[in-house]
Order: sequence, then structure tokens, then C-alpha cells
Amino acid sequence: MVILLGMRKIYRIKLSKEERYQLEALTKRNPIAAHKVIKARALLLCDESEHGPGWSDPKVIEATGIKPATLERLRAKCCETGPLQALERKAQSKPSREPILDDEGQARLTALACSQAPDGRKRWTLQLLAEKAVELKIVEAISHETVRQTLKKTTSNPG
Repeated sequence: MVILLGMRKIYRIKLSKEERYQLEALTKRNPIAAHKVIKARALLLCDESEHGPGWSDPKVIEATGIKPATLERLRAKCCETGPLQALERKAQSKPSREPILDDEGQARLTALACSQAPDGRKRWTLQLLAEKAVELKIVEAISHETVRQTLKKTTSNPG
């Protein structure tokens, strides 16, 4: 429910018995992300139904330690999507950083790791693979850790 007071929208939380039960169960469950527990507690404290305390925003902020803007967004999201969906974080639309290796680069690196080790070596090391990938112009630069993570995703067994 949205009530307009002046230019500001105020979202009122009125939870059903089932929603209260789900949020209370969520706050008691282990393990669960701390941000979900805090937001669930805030929604329970904001509940203005006959079963909720209906605390004011300053009291909820003091009790939970969340920021006023976070509480406003939480109220709005709860009214728009529901209380359980309001606790979820928004999924990233794209990764924080672009992957260094595309599918072809990963395949070439995996093939390189499965190939014969260089002369004088019994097997490939991560550092050798990184250096060889740059030498073969698979990538401009790559760390041994990126090589490790890439090869860990595959089921190949070079030795």
C-alpha cells in the first residue's frame, strides 16, 4: 500500500500471519546471511498488522542498526515484491570484471596444459603455463592464479 504525504511516498508494512511466521523462522535459522537476518528483523518490527509492533522508523533504525535509506528501500521492495523477495539482493546484470579468457582461450589453455611439458621439465607449472599463454598470444597478460582457476573448472588430468 502506498500513501502519499506531501511529495514523499511512505510504504506501510502489514504482514500476514504466514509471512510473519516465515520471517521469524528465517531469523532463527543457521546458517544464514547476516544482512537477511537484519532486514527480516526490520520488517518484523515495521509490521503494522494486528500481530506486529508497528515501530516507527527511528526505533527500527536504532534497534537494527540499518541506515534510513536502506529501511526506505526495504519497505518499498517489500510492498512491491513481497517480504521474502525483499530480503534478496539484486543479481548482477553483468560481472564486475570481464573474464580474461573467452571460451576459445580456455580451450587453448587446457590443451596446452595437457600437452607435453617443455624440455627439461617433468610437467607444466602454473607459472610456465601463464608465460607460455602470453608467448603464444592466447592473452596479453595472465597470472598463474587465473590459470589455476581456469584449469580447475575443467575435468582434465594432465598427469
